[in-house]
Amino acid sequence: MTPEYAVELLKTTIFQAVSLAAPILLVAMVVGLAISLFQAVTTIHEQTLTFVPKALCIIALLVVLLPWMLRTVIQFTTLVIEKMPEMVR
Repeated sequence: MTPEYAVELLKTTIFQAVSLAAPILLVAMVVGLAISLFQAVTTIHEQTLTFVPKALCIIALLVVLLPWMLRTVIQFTTLVIEKMPEMVR
C-alpha cells in the first residue's frame, strides 16, 4: 500500500464518518438550542426537559435515516473489501 493510497483511504473514512454523524449532531444541536431558548424565556430549568425531546428527535431521525446510513456503510465496506488486493501490493 502506497502512502498516497493510505492517505486517500483515511480521508475517505473520515469523510464517511463525518457524513454519517453530521445529521444526528445537527438535529441534536438545533433541538438543544430550541429547548435552551424555551427555558430561558420561561425560566423553567428542568433537566428532563432537555434530555427527553433531544432523545426523541434523535430516535425519530435515526428511524428515518437508518436505510440511507446502512446503505452508505455497506457501499463503503464493499468498496474497501474490493480494494483489499490493491492494499497488499
